[in-house]
Amino acid sequence: MGVSHILFLQASMNNLNDPPRWNIQPDARGRGAGDGNQWNYALLVPMLGLAAFRWIWTRESQREIQKVRAQYDEEVSTMRDEMESRYRETLTERRRAAAKLELELEKEKQRVKGYKQAMISQSQQLMEERKQLQQEREALEEETQRLVKSGAAGAVLHHALEREQDWCQRATATLKELEGHLLERQNAYCSLIQPRDQRLEMEKNMLLRVVKEPIGAELDLESDLMDIFKRDKHCADLLNNDKRKNGSLMWVYLKYWQLQVTVQKHKKAEEAILGGKIQLHTK
Repeated sequence: MGVSHILFLQASMNNLNDPPRWNIQPDARGRGAGDGNQWNYALLVPMLGLAAFRWIWTRESQREIQKVRAQYDEEVSTMRDEMESRYRETLTERRRAAAKLELELEKEKQRVKGYKQAMISQSQQLMEERKQLQQEREALEEETQRLVKSGAAGAVLHHALEREQDWCQRATATLKELEGHLLERQNAYCSLIQPRDQRLEMEKNMLLRVVKEPIGAELDLESDLMDIFKRDKHCADLLNNDKRKNGSLMWVYLKYWQLQVTVQKHKKAEEAILGGKIQLHTK
């Protein structure tokens, strides 16, 4: 080891007893003098602490934000799933209800179609019966005219018909009154504002009236009225003010009943003659 090296070590050991001025030592010239480099390390500590606190706070805030965001996304997802489920259930119910309504509508269409076919068939049957009664009426009138012109027998028949004229007039008056009630009933059926209960009351009163009238049983008016109430659904347009334009089956029945009255009149006269109730008196 050289002499210079020994001298350097000795100088270094002497510096330990008298260290140089570090930055943490106060300036020998006083606090107001110098550039204050000795306080740099002392200010760095709280700044580092503040930075650490800010970093920790930012990180915790981000965690809270992420947590709230995740919870929000979960709630939104749950709500969306529930809404989609409810929407599918509602859509299914609506489709099921629509299918049920379509089925019921189809049944009603078939029922109306059946009613129309039945009414057409019955109307044709009534027209045939009306035609047959008309033919019988014409035949009876021809026979009446022939007998009237044949002397004594004609006088007997004329007298028998005169006896039945009172019954015929009462029957015709009953039918005329019934026609008025049917007009009012059909008008109530076609009305958009008249209560249904009022129409049903009209129908009930008509049925009671024909049951009490002897003519009702002879012409079987009760069953015919019930058929009209059940099947006659014809109405004129909404702006119609003529009650006689309403109804279809009722008019067929009214003509049928009038023909029946004429036929019954001749039959009663015939029965009276054949039963000996009317005899020809000669001088």
